[in-house]
Amino acid sequence: MSSFWSHRRVLVTGAGGFIGSHLVEALGRQGASVRAFVRYNSRADAGFLRDLQPELNGQVEIVAGDLRDGDAIRQAVKGCGVVFHLGALIAIPYSYLHPAEVAETNFMGTLNVLMACRDLDVERLIHTSTSEVYGTALRTPIDEGHPLQGQSPYSASKIGADKLVESFYRSYGLPAVTIRPFNTYGPRQSARAVIPTIITQALGQNTIRLGNLDASRDFTFVDDTVSGFLKGARAKGAAGGTYNLGTGSEIRIGDLAKRIIREVGRPVKIVVDAKRMRPEKSEVFQLLSDNSLAREKLGWQPQVDLDTGLRKTIDWIREHQGLYQSDIYQV
Repeated sequence: MSSFWSHRRVLVTGAGGFIGSHLVEALGRQGASVRAFVRYNSRADAGFLRDLQPELNGQVEIVAGDLRDGDAIRQAVKGCGVVFHLGALIAIPYSYLHPAEVAETNFMGTLNVLMACRDLDVERLIHTSTSEVYGTALRTPIDEGHPLQGQSPYSASKIGADKLVESFYRSYGLPAVTIRPFNTYGPRQSARAVIPTIITQALGQNTIRLGNLDASRDFTFVDDTVSGFLKGARAKGAAGGTYNLGTGSEIRIGDLAKRIIREVGRPVKIVVDAKRMRPEKSEVFQLLSDNSLAREKLGWQPQVDLDTGLRKTIDWIREHQGLYQSDIYQV
């Protein structure tokens, strides 16, 4: 058991989601006492935390609220030495439909987290960014100095949140680290993301409907992303920095679909669906990370190759097909 995390009180926002639930489990396994902040709903649904391994139940306190409620955030932060801020509205198509809600949640929600962390003297805040803030690559591989481009309301909201974090580090000395994952995938990811979209259709239908097949992405398995968060919380001298978490390799979406079809083992046709295409000026055509800063400053490097990660993801989705509706376009 890690001596660093043993009995350490930490907060994870967005704890019921895809990456958040994996992070909560990793922290619990290493002995941390985790306060898991999940978005309130009338079903008292804690997301994937409802399936926590029984031995972790005593180490995880689930708290429901809304990032836009400053008092709720302050109460959640109180008593926690390390805060992992993953809570956000992340679906890009949803941001086209509801830009105000996305902006308020992602920007003002982050401001609430920052003010609470500043006022309550947390040891370190780990803030979650996204490779979408870079927009279509102007140069590759993309390092942290690449220009930021708001090509969707979602990416604009995250650029704003990232800059708020930077301002609190510079203005108040808040010990904040920004982690910028490139297209994380793995078990539990929703069908709003491309890999589960392809897998669920390949498992249950004869046709896979996708948007832009020529766009390329740098996919990182969720266990590697979680490792980056944990290292970002511990690395000396990391505060004030932003760190890309990506593999440094890319794949076209069309080629990714073919690889998944081959792994699933069913003959499936790929069709371009116009309603799944982003607006032309909003499309991000290429994301390819330069992860050298994370390797140098955080001691991080990816461990899971794409084929291995896809097999693990396919196996999980195959066992949980009831969670997905492959015939519906999830925004």
